[in-house]
Amino acid sequence: MKRVLVTGSSRGIGKVVADVLRAEGYAVVTHSAKSGGTDLVFDVADRDAAKKAIDADIAANGPYYAVVLNAGVCRDCGFAEMDGEAWDDVVRTDLDGFYNVVKPCLMPMVLGRIRGRIVAVSSASGVSGNRGQVNYAAAKAGLVGAVKSLAVEVAARGITVNAIAPGFIDAGMSAAMDAEAAESARKSIPMQRFGRPEEVASLVSYLLSDGAAYLTRQVVSLNGGLY
Repeated sequence: MKRVLVTGSSRGIGKVVADVLRAEGYAVVTHSAKSGGTDLVFDVADRDAAKKAIDADIAANGPYYAVVLNAGVCRDCGFAEMDGEAWDDVVRTDLDGFYNVVKPCLMPMVLGRIRGRIVAVSSASGVSGNRGQVNYAAAKAGLVGAVKSLAVEVAARGITVNAIAPGFIDAGMSAAMDAEAAESARKSIPMQRFGRPEEVASLVSYLLSDGAAYLTRQVVSLNGGLY
């Protein structure tokens, strides 16, 4: 059975992704930063903790076929009012987390001759930018650069590396919007609705499938025509 690590999978989009992949027959390894109830518990911004937890899991159960990087945070505010903590928290989680999680996963995948999959959840903000999200957009844009570069490095080994850039999804950060902001956002979307977590999960599932073996170094926008 193919093992798949899904970070940030205790709730929201990550939980739906984990549930869908499990139903499709993958051996899903769930993760959260603090709460129990998941297979692994560590902060993706903590490099040592991430390596320790992932190394131990791989040693006990074998390498992953796929890694889905979903864990992320946002600290939205205007750039003029943004303090260093708000910048650092977002960049360390949303961008540094890519290195901290993928690095200990990659060589076991390579040495095991696994033609694996790495999928990073970026954001529409990382592609087009967004008011009040300079930190978040910078981190998510950096994630796109990391994905595109790593994809080139591991392509000859049959490992694909792609990013998903969701727009407004009915879960997580979008679900925390107040009613007025949510209505304004909906009006800006050509399809006039937020996406569903299941639609993100469906895309992840495809990227992990045999049918996506030739698809790499791409950013797939899932945003209802937002841009």
